[in-house]
Amino acid sequence: MQHNVTTVQRLIDTSHAAMILWNQLGFELRAEILRGWAQQLPLKSAAMVQFQCANALKYAAKHVLMPGPTGESNTLYCSGRGVFIVTTQEGITEEAIVGQLTAALVCGNSVLVCLADTQYAERIVAQLEHVESLANVITVVSGSALDTLVQHSSTVGVAYCGDVQGAQQLARQLAQREGLLAQLVVELDGITLPIIGSQRYCLRFITERTRTINITAVGGNATLLELGSGDIG
Repeated sequence: MQHNVTTVQRLIDTSHAAMILWNQLGFELRAEILRGWAQQLPLKSAAMVQFQCANALKYAAKHVLMPGPTGESNTLYCSGRGVFIVTTQEGITEEAIVGQLTAALVCGNSVLVCLADTQYAERIVAQLEHVESLANVITVVSGSALDTLVQHSSTVGVAYCGDVQGAQQLARQLAQREGLLAQLVVELDGITLPIIGSQRYCLRFITERTRTINITAVGGNATLLELGSGDIG
């Protein structure tokens, strides 16, 4: 099935709207929801969910207060980047797929998941809906839409597990895009998972943002400034 520009844009807009609400839940609540999902999974996949959630809470969930030179309050924190694509080469283990999805979701992103086994992808969506994940925070897309989505400037990155040829193809497509650079998160070893299984894997799915509150103005009026490396809505 060919996906025209209007259909793809609608798909991305819907996913982005869900991402904004999902991102606002915070790391702790997102991790709680995903750990509920883990209870429906086989042992190894469930352990991967727990692993990714624990690492995100350890390395990405904390807010860091940075006092400013003129008395303003600066808070550094991590946020989701936007709409991520998760895809794999055919035959990749469920643990790898679950690791990719969990890392992207716990960090506040929405996901467009494109797998050869669409029935498995649909089952994941149903399981997440069962634990009251937000609607459209994860959406199954067909293989025919993958190239168009990768080349679209509104997707913020691609998480891929597979061979070198597949990774190079995605890298070329992302390099040809206009606008901001997109993140390519690659795992080439689908068995031992050295990248997905690393403790700081989740940091590839976040952006750092700074919130500044200045209460030193005349009359005590407070001004709020929020900066980040991406616009999430």
